[in-house]
Amino acid sequence: MISLPPLHVIWDLENDPAGNVQHIAEHGVTCGEVEEILAQPLCLDISRSTGRKIAIGQTSAGRGLIVVFDEIDPTTVYPITAYDLEE
Repeated sequence: MISLPPLHVIWDLENDPAGNVQHIAEHGVTCGEVEEILAQPLCLDISRSTGRKIAIGQTSAGRGLIVVFDEIDPTTVYPITAYDLEE
């Protein structure tokens, strides 16, 4: 597990149909799950398809997720999407 400094996660308004909250919810993932993976990922990598950073990890409930995000600065991230490892 990788230990990262405390992060500020930028979320769009929940009612923004084009925002990251809605996009993540379309995959059945919650904002809390995303924050959990970003706080303690098992692995950090780069997406081959988009070139964006990805965090791979497991929630405290045991759900394996991939979180795609943009790094705004060393302690601020903007999640793009998240989905189950099996997708």
